Amino acid sequence: MIHDSLQRRDALEGLTVEQLLEQRSSVVLLDVRPREEFDLGHLPGALNIPVTELRARMDELPRAVHIVAYCRGPYCVLSNDAVAMLREAGLTAQRLAAGYPEWKAAGLQVDLPRH
Repeated sequence: MIHDSLQRRDALEGLTVEQLLEQRSSVVLLDVRPREEFDLGHLPGALNIPVTELRARMDELPRAVHIVAYCRGPYCVLSNDAVAMLREAGLTAQRLAAGYPEWKAAGLQVDLPRH
């Protein structure tokens, strides 16, 4: 019970941008926004599996790696939902406290569409 409570709190608080930058080489970034939003820009190297497709596409994710899910920002519930599904499937997952808009506004590198 305490472990479940800590996991829920961990999912809600999320990983800070600074923590992600320190761990970047050892995590898989999962953008759970709709494909249309992902195509307009995303964090470098992120995979896109919209939260609505996540259960059906879970096998596309590596099993032995820490997954960091993100979406539209700190109040976007998509990443919370994704983390719950990933953990339910036995994967190690956490959400990024910030989202794509905050990442971009901070001047950090983003992958943009090529025209």
